[in-house]
Order: sequence, then C-alpha cells, then structure tokens
Amino acid sequence: MVTPEGQARGKINRLLYRCTIFLSAFLLFQIQPMIAKMILPWFGGSAAVWITAMLFFQTALLIGYLYAHWSIRSLSPKTQATVHAFLLGTSFLLLPVTPAVSWKPTGSEKPLICILGLLTVSVGLPYFLLSTTSPLLQAWYVRKFQKALPYRLFGLSNIASLMGLLAYPFLVEPAVTLRQQSQGWSIAYAVFVILCAVVAVCSSRSEKTVSCALPEEDIVDKADCPPPRIRAQVMWLLLAGCASSLLLAVTNHITQNVASIPFLWIVPLSLYLLTFILCFDYERLYHRKVFIWLLMVALGGMAYGLATWDSHSSLKLVIPAFSGGLFLCCMFCHGELVQRKPAPQYLTSFYLMLALGGMLGGVLVGLVAPSVLPGFFELTFALIACAVILLFIVPWRQWKITAVASLVVAIAIVVAGYSYLSAYRGSARVMERNFYGGLRVLEYNAGTENEARVLVHGTVNHGMQFTAPKRRREHITYYGQESGVGLAMKALRSSPLRVGVIGLGAGSLAAYAGPGDVFRFYEINPLVEELARTEFSYLRDAPGKVDVVMGDGRLSLEREPDQDYDLLVIDAFSGDSIPVHLLTQEAMELYFRHLKPTGILALHIANQHLELALVVEQLSRSLGKHAVLIENAEDAGRYINSTRWVLIASRPFSSPDILDAAKDLPSRPDLRIWTDNYSNLFQVLK
Repeated sequence: MVTPEGQARGKINRLLYRCTIFLSAFLLFQIQPMIAKMILPWFGGSAAVWITAMLFFQTALLIGYLYAHWSIRSLSPKTQATVHAFLLGTSFLLLPVTPAVSWKPTGSEKPLICILGLLTVSVGLPYFLLSTTSPLLQAWYVRKFQKALPYRLFGLSNIASLMGLLAYPFLVEPAVTLRQQSQGWSIAYAVFVILCAVVAVCSSRSEKTVSCALPEEDIVDKADCPPPRIRAQVMWLLLAGCASSLLLAVTNHITQNVASIPFLWIVPLSLYLLTFILCFDYERLYHRKVFIWLLMVALGGMAYGLATWDSHSSLKLVIPAFSGGLFLCCMFCHGELVQRKPAPQYLTSFYLMLALGGMLGGVLVGLVAPSVLPGFFELTFALIACAVILLFIVPWRQWKITAVASLVVAIAIVVAGYSYLSAYRGSARVMERNFYGGLRVLEYNAGTENEARVLVHGTVNHGMQFTAPKRRREHITYYGQESGVGLAMKALRSSPLRVGVIGLGAGSLAAYAGPGDVFRFYEINPLVEELARTEFSYLRDAPGKVDVVMGDGRLSLEREPDQDYDLLVIDAFSGDSIPVHLLTQEAMELYFRHLKPTGILALHIANQHLELALVVEQLSRSLGKHAVLIENAEDAGRYINSTRWVLIASRPFSSPDILDAAKDLPSRPDLRIWTDNYSNLFQVLK
C-alpha cells in the first residue's frame, strides 16, 4: 500500500522529470535560430547557413539518441547517472555559448565544413546533452515508474520545442540583442544542468517505485510485446526521412527569394513540430483515410505551385500554400509513425530511427543536393518520394478508389516536376550550384542585334550583357546612366575614380570603368567570379584596373587598410538572401572609413519583399549623413529594370542631376536602429 507521503513524493518526482524535459526542449529549439543568426554574417547571409545548421542539429540529435540508446542498454543505472552528470558538468564550463571570432572565414575555406566545425566547437556539447534528455529521461521514467506511459513526455517535449521556436521571432529577436540572448540562454542552461543532475541521481537510487502511485491514464499493460520487425523499422526510417526532407526542401524554397531570417526558418519547423504534438498527444486526430485524401491535395497543390509560381508571386500566396502543404505531409508521416510506434521498452530504438531518418533527410537536402543537382530541385524529388510512400501505405484491396487516386496524384506530381525542371533549364547555357545557391546563364534573342546573356541567381537577375561587340559596354538593367549609381559616377567623374563594389554579379558596373580608374569588386561566391569571367566580358573589356577580392565584402573591408574610395557600391540586396550584416550601424561606419571625405556610398535596395529604405534612413540619420532615394521605372525598350538606389554622403549633394532625381527616404521613427547585435527583418516586410 502506498502512503500519502509516497504519493506526494511520486508527484514531485514526476514533476521534476517533466520540468527538466520541458526546459531542455525549450532551450534546444531556442539555440537553433540564435546561433544561426550569430554566424549568418560570416557566410554572406546565405539561406544555406540555416540548412547547414539544421543538418548539424539533426546529426547532433541522432548522436544524442545513440548515446541514450547505448546508455540504457549497456550501463547500470548508477553508471548512467555518473557518466551523464560528468558530461553535464563539463558542458557547464563551456558557457556562455557564442561563436569564437577566430572562426570568421577569410574567403578560402569551404563554408559548409567551416560552419559544421564552428557549431561543433561552439554549441556541440550543450546541444548534444539537450538532445539526449527526452529519450534518456523517458527511459529513466519507465524504469522508475514501472507502468508509466513515456510517450506523453515526448508530447510535452514537442510542445516545449514549439514554444521555444515561436518565442524567438516574436518575443526574443525583436526585444533582445544577440549578446543578451547568449547570456540569458546560458543562465537557463545552467538551471537545466542542475535539474538534470538531480534527476540522474534520483533515477540511480531507485529502480522500482510502486506503480499505483501513478494516475490511471499513465498505466500501460505489463504484457511483454515482441520486438519490432525490420520492415517496421525501415518504415520508421522512411517516414521520418520523408518529413525531414520536405521540411528542409520547403524551407529552402520559401527562403530563396525573401531573406535568411529566423521568422521564415521557423515557420516550417514550427509546423513540423506541431504535427509531432498533434500526432503523439492526440492520436485520435489522425484518421488515415481522411489524411490520405488531404495529403493528395497537398502534394498536388505544392507540385502545381512549384511548376507555375515564380518569385513575383505574392508572399501571401506562396508561404501559406507551401506551409500548409508541409503541415499536411508531416501530419501524414508522423501520424503513420504513431500508428507504428512500439511498446515503451523499445522507445529508444524508435527514437533512434526517427533521428536517423531526420539526419538522412538533412544529408540529402544539405549535402547531396547541392553537390549533385544543378538547381533547387530537391523539393520536386521530396514530393515524389512522399507520393511513393503513400502508394506503399494505401491498402489497395480495401480502398481501391483511394489507391487509384493516389496513383493519379503520383503521376501528376512527376509531370509537374518535369515541367518545373524543364522551365528552370529554359534557355540556360550554364547551370551550376554550390553552397551559396544555384546560378544559370541564360541566352535571349539569339541571332539578333539584341542577343544577350543574363546571370540568374535562383530567379533573380544579377546582370545582363549584350553579346554584340559594339553593345557589350552598354549600361543596362539596374545600372543605367539615370540610375542612382549612374548619377553618382557622373557626379564624381572629374578625375580617375577609385571604386569599390560589394557584389560582383556579371560585372556590369565595370562598364563604367575608364582609363586610369580602379574598380575593386568583393564577391563571396567563387562560382560567380568564374561565370563573370567566362560567360561575360565586362571585366576583361574594362580599360581601367579591375580586381576581384574573394570573401565576404564586409569581412574583407575589415581586414584591409583604408581604401580611399570615391564611390563604394553595396549591391547585395536585390534578391535571394539578405545579408543583414551589410546594413548595420557598424557596417555603415566601416564603409565611410573606406570612403574619401567627398565620397559617395551607393546602396542598391531594390527588393520585392522588404522595405530596406526604412533601415537605411535611420542609419544615415544616426550617423549625421545626407541620404537621397533615386528610383527608376522599367524601360523595356532600353533594357532598363525598375530599381531603387540610395546615395549617402558626408556632405550635402551638389550635383544638379542627383538633386533633380532625388526623393526623401521613407521614415518610421518607431524602428530600432540595426546594429551587429540587433536586427529584425520581420518588421520591414512589405
């Protein structure tokens, strides 16, 4: 018979387990966007930084689950507690978590390897220990409370993870600097270390507790269950891997032409976690027949959007459509996982296969796809893979109509995928891809006087050039003579110019170089320089001196002595990922350190989804500079794109051409000035 004191002690013990699991999961998913945002400026602001970070997190999660599985299977309870307490104490010595400045790249490193190494050293051990908490403490919970139902703790873990993710963009990022985030997280982690150490000690002291101290809903049957078959474990792996691949592929897709900001990283991941919560905590919500039909709608809708929507489609359409599709796909994958979950004594094996599947999905999207695929085709293949799994799961004999419908949807996805791939290839002369994204060189108007080549990064034009020798140095696209940068060149053209440009593209601005001029381009992507030299002639046609410095533009400027530029052009905000670190107060101060007192800073801020003029206005005003906005409408006949430039100078502008074209920048006094410690792109979404 259990005494009231024993019941009270049992409730306290269960509360301790739950608090530790909740805190560990919350911290686990707070550190992900936080550390990714910290290192984002070091690697050009590329969306690939988040995908690579996700690969690291999934790998660390797998290692954590392997450790938990090995510990439970191989060590005695007392040894488990001792080993885990030692690791917890060691990780405590690594606080606070922050990336060391020595990891800043110089331009010659492999970014993927550098990011994985940086994350391993900076947060590897704390993240590993947080990832072990859920499976390890659930196993301890089952051992201590012999009839406990551990999957409820898995649901609690996912709820905490979701709360941690959503808190970051809406509560943490808008209000707290990165330095304060690091300090606050480290303090909370120290609390976790203490709680987990206490749980480890309590678990090792008693292997058996009277089961009637548990509430009735936590009681499970004592009957022995057979171990899961190989076929079941393979299905766990495939379902988990499919959900993970879709998560990363959809994230890649929606961040290619918006920005690498935690908000857009977190939306897909939050939906992914929400499906875990709904499926594991509310098993009755998943009805296979209903969700199979919903899955077919989701797969068909995403395939249609992939084939027909482009970068000009509204965010209000693209993000909800792909996010909703991801949610339904993950509900299917995770719902099927719940229906196949084993008895509690095999839970570490189950979680291990889930983690392995998640890591394999990350490897396919984060490592294999950039190395094998010339474009962002992984979402196409992930949709096809999900459709194939659906065909295996549908009971063909019992649900003939559903089975036939699923086959039709699978065929339609293949057709839509082929259409997307064909459209992407289009008139491409060259298609290549690396860590920083997919690049294409397209040809237009072949055989005419308007024959031209265009460098496209994702779906964004990064420079165009006519191929006819007489037209190769024409100022077109964003760089016409009436554009902000064109007017700045004209205003400064009293002597040979010294010009710095962050962002090479096709090398279009080199068309302005004259005899005696020095043009120095800063480019982080080696593939861009290769194509600019082999597929375009701006660089080799320039009569002045043209240099290309490889590496992140800001980091390169930080290492260089003062350059005394007449004009410094920041041409990195027109599309794809937004390198926020180029738009902070510290960055602006750096730019003016490299400019002559009479120099001009030109920022190309044409962006479809972000109102960057608001940020620039605040920065220029805070530094006491003079800033004007120059906008140009599209002129298709002259091959001029609509564009927006901001010119900033230490002295008032006197050029009549600039003054005639100048407009005031829009202003929002409530916005906080961006610094290296604080930025919030979510607030300037159009």
